[in-house]
Amino acid sequence: MKRVLTSALLSRAAKPLLFLLCLAPLAWLVYAAATNQLGANPAEALIRRLGDWTLRGLWLTLTITPLRELTGLAALARFRRMLGVFSFAYASLHLLAYGWLDMGLEMADIAQDIAKRPFILMGFTAWLLMLPLAATSFNRAIKALGAKRWQVLHKAVYAVAVIGLMHFIWMRAGKNNFIEPAVYGALLALLLGWRLVRALRQRPR
Repeated sequence: MKRVLTSALLSRAAKPLLFLLCLAPLAWLVYAAATNQLGANPAEALIRRLGDWTLRGLWLTLTITPLRELTGLAALARFRRMLGVFSFAYASLHLLAYGWLDMGLEMADIAQDIAKRPFILMGFTAWLLMLPLAATSFNRAIKALGAKRWQVLHKAVYAVAVIGLMHFIWMRAGKNNFIEPAVYGALLALLLGWRLVRALRQRPR
């Protein structure tokens, strides 16, 4: 079974298939917006759903390493970078939708809103932290930075996930909706907790 899964993960079709799967939510949102299927407030629905897919992409990216080690499927690592880049793409679209549909691309108003509302500041901070990760998500950047420095830089994804979760919790708190944030928080605690346990076990005595 492991051999079959490894062969499937290493096949030429695997990455194009993942690309299409990552693109599917955006295609659906574009279609839903064009056919008036986003509810009474389509702008808000679009902004929020793009944010949801940002978090889902981040969580999936963080799942790759533990899933790879627990299953022994080393080939899973080849999909981590694509998931991370798509997470940044959805985060950028989330930010663009907020700036355009909510604020009319008025930069002064956007800057004032970021400074005034803490949950907007959290989201913008998470996006800023993702920016250098996306900019160095190719092989030439790894060679230029050196593998160790590249790995240290990309550990910022943990901060991105925590800040992104805080942004999500703060935003949903205004609607007294804590169920989804609790689910995302539990999953993130599991993913980061696994890494902490592994790091403690690997630490020299």
